[in-house]
Amino acid sequence: MTAEELLMAYAVGKRDFRDTDLFRADFNNADLSGSSLFRCNLFRANLFRANLIGVSLYNANLIGANLYCANLSGANLSGANLTRADLTGADLSGADLSGADLSGATLSLANLSYADLSRATLLKADLVEANLSHSTLKGVNLKEANLTDAIVENANFSDAINMALDLVSSLKQQGAILWESSQDLKNINH
Repeated sequence: MTAEELLMAYAVGKRDFRDTDLFRADFNNADLSGSSLFRCNLFRANLFRANLIGVSLYNANLIGANLYCANLSGANLSGANLTRADLTGADLSGADLSGADLSGATLSLANLSYADLSRATLLKADLVEANLSHSTLKGVNLKEANLTDAIVENANFSDAINMALDLVSSLKQQGAILWESSQDLKNINH
């Protein structure tokens, strides 16, 4: 299915596009809100400024996708592969990213407030100036992640792994929740 075919089907009311191969599809500024795209192949797809409010992208392949300034608020991205995806300035508020792979992804200036990133992989992810306030990052892998100037007020980082000691200190000063028990201290890299 091409992007044009999907958009025509969406225009006449179809919302279920699960398991569709949309390799390198162009959805620049498209409105796909409320649609089901779970397990879709969106490898290197262009979703620049797309309206993806409430979309289900469960277990979708979004490797290298362009989601610059896309609106993904309330979307289900659990288990999605977003390796090297560009989510600069994207709205992911209230989104479910649990178990998602965001290795090498760019999330600078993204709004992740109230998002669930439990058990997500943020290896070498760029979260510069991202808003993570009130988000859940339990068990998240933060190895070499860049959280410079990120907003982390009331973000829950308990059980997070591979946190550098300087990151722990910075997050604590900004009001993040770092551990719910002393058991969580074992996950800090010295």
